[in-house]
Amino acid sequence: MTIATLPKRMGFFTRLLDQADPAERYRLATAQIIHAERFGFDSAWIAQHHFHEDEGGLPAPFVFLAQVAAQTSRIRLGTAIVTLPLELPIRAAEDSAVLDLMCGGRLEVGVGGGGNLSSYATFGQDSAERGTLLAGHLQVLRDAWAGRPLSGGKDQLYPANPTLVERVWQATFTVDGARRAGAAGDGLMLSRTQPRPANAPDLSLAKIQNPMIDAYMEALPEGREPRILASRTVFVADDNEEAQRLAEVGLGRHRARLARLGRATGDGTGLDAMITAMDVHLGTSDKVIASLQTDSSLARATDVAVQVHSIDPPHPYILRSIELVAEVVAPALGWGRHAAGVRRVA
Repeated sequence: MTIATLPKRMGFFTRLLDQADPAERYRLATAQIIHAERFGFDSAWIAQHHFHEDEGGLPAPFVFLAQVAAQTSRIRLGTAIVTLPLELPIRAAEDSAVLDLMCGGRLEVGVGGGGNLSSYATFGQDSAERGTLLAGHLQVLRDAWAGRPLSGGKDQLYPANPTLVERVWQATFTVDGARRAGAAGDGLMLSRTQPRPANAPDLSLAKIQNPMIDAYMEALPEGREPRILASRTVFVADDNEEAQRLAEVGLGRHRARLARLGRATGDGTGLDAMITAMDVHLGTSDKVIASLQTDSSLARATDVAVQVHSIDPPHPYILRSIELVAEVVAPALGWGRHAAGVRRVA
């Protein structure tokens, strides 16, 4: 399926994993988003995680984005994601509606079931029911934002915010999930990496995600503009050896964490094996450009969000990577404000 040409928007993503106490994590992430806005990024995305500080540093995304909104003026602010099955959906609707009005309509709402299944029990929910919970809570969000009567038929959301209905994104690892996002007319969020099938451990990320894009596009209602956000691990540095040194520390730390959780990350043990297994684009600008150009699913996205996880270099290196993406990588790939024209999505 071929649609009208669209520009590729450029985003910055953070899970707030700087090696610091929580208050400092929030300060540094805010500074990184402000820096991204200054260098022309179109959007900034933050993730919600409960309980486990080494998985993600932020349980309250709308609170954090309210602070960021007060210090920015243009950049769009997105959740990637809110773990919606664990939220009281009417409260999520209220918080997001107020935040969007206060930031001038800059909010994008990404939702999903989340990857930390142990948190479901703590919230009194069954992780096996997360798909059903997600669908039901998402419908409550839509009804509330649109100003429709809520359960019982007596109350309506105040303030209603119908435009948020058009700014929902669904995150998924599956073809079926991508098809559901398309049928709903929502945006599709593709992860920076994802588990490989047991029978195809060397399958490329593009070969996993291109069928998801196909299903999304086929299910999208006629006339509905596609929104496909591809998140990727991108760390650009001035010196390749320095980039590799920082990657060896960060990826090694992440691999050890996954091993403790019983999640495999490939058979190799060296840095190159970790880079391949974790779908990392790393090094000087020319190396990163060449690496990103091999990703055919990335080429089909309408939006791309770069994140330094799971390398997680120190804050100054993150700021420099933001600059290099904006000034060198983006012009070469036609992203964001540097896009020389438009491209086709098939």
